[in-house]
Amino acid sequence: MCGIIGYVGSRECKPLLVQGLERLEYRGYDSSGLALLENGGLDYVRAVGTLGNLKALAGTNSSSATTGLGHTRWATHGGVTEANAHPLAGCDPESVSIVLNGIVENYRELKASLAEEGHTFTSETDAETVTHLVERHYQGDLVEAVRLAFGELEGHFAFVVIHREHPGLLVGARHQVPLVVGLGRDENFLASNASAFLRETRTVQFPGDGEIVAVTVDAVRFLQADGSPVEHEAMELDWDDEGAEKAGYETFMLKEIHEQPDAVAETIGDRVRHGTLVLEGLDMSGKDVKELQRIVLVACGTAYHACVVGRYVIEEWARIPVEFDIASEWVYRNPVIDEHTLVIGISQSGETRDTIEALKLAREKGARTVAITNMMGSQITREVDSVLYTRAGLEMSVASSKTFTAQVALLYLVALKLAQVRETLPAGEIEFILDYVYKLPRKIQAFLDGDHPIEEIAQRYHDAHFFLYLGRHIGLPVALEGALKLKEISYIPTEAYSAGEMKHGPIALLDAQTPVVVVATNIHVYDKIVSNIQEVRARGAHVIAIATDGNEDIQHHADDVIYVPKTPAFLQVVLAILPLQLLAYRIARLRGHNVDQPRNLAKTVTVE
Repeated sequence: MCGIIGYVGSRECKPLLVQGLERLEYRGYDSSGLALLENGGLDYVRAVGTLGNLKALAGTNSSSATTGLGHTRWATHGGVTEANAHPLAGCDPESVSIVLNGIVENYRELKASLAEEGHTFTSETDAETVTHLVERHYQGDLVEAVRLAFGELEGHFAFVVIHREHPGLLVGARHQVPLVVGLGRDENFLASNASAFLRETRTVQFPGDGEIVAVTVDAVRFLQADGSPVEHEAMELDWDDEGAEKAGYETFMLKEIHEQPDAVAETIGDRVRHGTLVLEGLDMSGKDVKELQRIVLVACGTAYHACVVGRYVIEEWARIPVEFDIASEWVYRNPVIDEHTLVIGISQSGETRDTIEALKLAREKGARTVAITNMMGSQITREVDSVLYTRAGLEMSVASSKTFTAQVALLYLVALKLAQVRETLPAGEIEFILDYVYKLPRKIQAFLDGDHPIEEIAQRYHDAHFFLYLGRHIGLPVALEGALKLKEISYIPTEAYSAGEMKHGPIALLDAQTPVVVVATNIHVYDKIVSNIQEVRARGAHVIAIATDGNEDIQHHADDVIYVPKTPAFLQVVLAILPLQLLAYRIARLRGHNVDQPRNLAKTVTVE
């Protein structure tokens, strides 16, 4: 849940660390800090709140330090205080310092043991335990001290250590939490995400799970937990630095909403050409696909809503029973699966702890596993049989937008590939659907370039105290995701329901002040949706409808209508979500909120 960065090289490191933290602040912004190794000791700057507070304290004065650590925190253990801000020192603050992302589950037992030995703790964090463990084991060899400390830890975490007696060395370790090495010229980086150093280098190495990495100015070496060496190839990331900039938009979120045509186009990419579908990443033989008896889709948050879409399209096109579940619930359910079950886990970051645990459980029970993620080399890619990548680029805003539409587009391709192999759709129909999938980026662009009454609707309802979102069939996941966007960034209480369920409880919430957003695109249950709208209006509530271009009938039933381009029914998700993203965005901005960093949320959830 936190962002960490370390630097060792020949340049002054303070501005590089601050620059890196600016790229990592989406991972946590409760507090931030720096530890700089200079003049034979460690110097700290820590601040509560956003990175701007740290920058004000750190100032612009030059520093001789060429080795240092940076951290931006999302609080898990201990309150949001300066004492709990990282980097964290040991008994001798000038001697050793660490930054950590994740949770040390056995910190209470370790802390008690260390306290008995005379170690004094100054924070409420679980992470400080690691500093004192390194102190316990340090006998002049920092790498060995980290290795021994690592062996005592339980949980899921990544950390980086510096020591005043080793001014040209960073030592990191990771267990089920991301860590990446950035390889530069006469300098190297260690960070939670490559975005932290993307301005400086795109050459990276990924430490394996359970490994220690020692980084100097001109070398990187990897060790397994038992001390034996291991090699990792360097790779070039195909990101460009613009992905971490706002490119003229007022916020990252607005920029990323407008990047959806490219995100979907890249995700479809060379997988669809002239009605032909190639999905090599699925890595399943025709026999494997035909023998599938069930598919399970697991995820959290926005990715969970993509799973709901996946259930509809896979069952409709490939005629395989599908269930979807929240990963954090499914993993504790003792699910019934076997070798004829395919479990697909979806995670934007590839580091979502609950989803990773669900996929690990699926493999233990003999199921085939596939990950859908946006991040190469992420933890989830090492826990599954095969990986399908969305190609949405960096998403800096905490609230997902372009990764959702990319995930849905990729699920369309998965469903069609399964249908193709299982011969549950005629070849001509698959080609027809693929042609429309290929056209989706242009239709997304057409909507974003169009003129819509979103600003007027946002002005009218931004002070509302409650919203209800309704959808049926393929419109239900759109309603769920639209409601989540409004909750995340505007802090307005919002419910999302199947429209058919409204009269079984939620209708009691409606009055003359309630805006009700209804997904009413052209699907076979449209008449049912209109009946539900009439029930809403009979209670005096205001209806905002998302409808398909050319549907004039809806104007007789709704107070406001936002139209999206025509496309086959099951493909409407990636279009119908667009006005709901923009509506949530405008309402949040009118309420004066920071949409890129909504309160209490972090981009990557690496804890259960």
